[in-house]
Amino acid sequence: MKGAERKDWIVAVGAEHRRGPFKVGDRVQVTDERRRVHTLTLKEGGEFHTHVGVLFHDQLIGQPEGSVVENTEGVRYQALRPLLKDFVLSMPRGATVVYPKDAGQIVTMGDIYPGARVVEAGVGSGALTISLLRAVGDTGMVHSFERREEFADIARGNIAAMFGEVPPSFRLSLGDFQERVVEEHEPGSVDRVVLDMLSPWECIDAVATVLAPGGVWVNYVATVTQLSRVIEAIREDGRFTEPEAFESMVRGWHVEGLAVRPDHRMVAHTGFLMTVRRLADGAVGIPGARRVKEVNFPAEDVSAWTADHDPEAWTHEGLGERGLSAKKLRRSARDAVAMGRAAGAELPDAGSGAEVTKSE
Repeated sequence: MKGAERKDWIVAVGAEHRRGPFKVGDRVQVTDERRRVHTLTLKEGGEFHTHVGVLFHDQLIGQPEGSVVENTEGVRYQALRPLLKDFVLSMPRGATVVYPKDAGQIVTMGDIYPGARVVEAGVGSGALTISLLRAVGDTGMVHSFERREEFADIARGNIAAMFGEVPPSFRLSLGDFQERVVEEHEPGSVDRVVLDMLSPWECIDAVATVLAPGGVWVNYVATVTQLSRVIEAIREDGRFTEPEAFESMVRGWHVEGLAVRPDHRMVAHTGFLMTVRRLADGAVGIPGARRVKEVNFPAEDVSAWTADHDPEAWTHEGLGERGLSAKKLRRSARDAVAMGRAAGAELPDAGSGAEVTKSE
């Protein structure tokens, strides 16, 4: 039977938000004749101003996706809904987002499947969370833990804007992951764990407690120091398989007739990914094939690698990353909440400290 004739399709959360003519509250990506891209949230009577004319939102509302419209000065714009990769790079943010190339690797290498029970820590701006929610579907669960209230507000607003509502498969809790996850999940009840945090080695015991035998743990870290430390800590723990570490790089190509060459710019290193699987209780893992050799590391290197005593060592600033002002975080949180509400979602005010529970 042809798909168009079926009457029993189950409409997934967010699907209707991605189909049909443009409507009020939709995020729309307009591209001009010089390939410059702008993202709009459609409003009745809204206007998009540039130095070469005005494009009225009412020209797009009710039009099919892929329409081409002209502004008051005759400049043509191609209008499409943003793809996921476009959305996450243009949405309000507090923390640096996990890039689409890495999110795709996490979903694939972490084997995130429909119906999976996934726990995530370090929700940030919600970019990776959106990919996880799409992968688990309406029958799965993504439970995200976040320490910072501002990041939680931003993520919730962005997720609502993407799906048109906060998906029922999503839960959000404020607090320390290693403390709250063991309170809210039974031992061995979680299928996958995804951590994007500064010091994931602090969470080994919590992950080993809630992760089911055979379950996958994925870590995303920014530096080789973090990568080395978490892998050695996991090896020493003994409750997991031999870790695998990698990074992904994406290079575009310029194709114009017979002029075919790599682009001059590429999305290269953004972070390191590490995957490992939970062994059964009492099982002794098989170590990787490594040569055992004596190495004398300089004392200053060992001190830097084991800098637990220094509270500034494992912060974004301590790792050389640019910090975020409280003012910028509050503004991003308000923007994300407003964008989610424009898409039709009912969201609490930014700064309310609200969590997303099962009942929601």
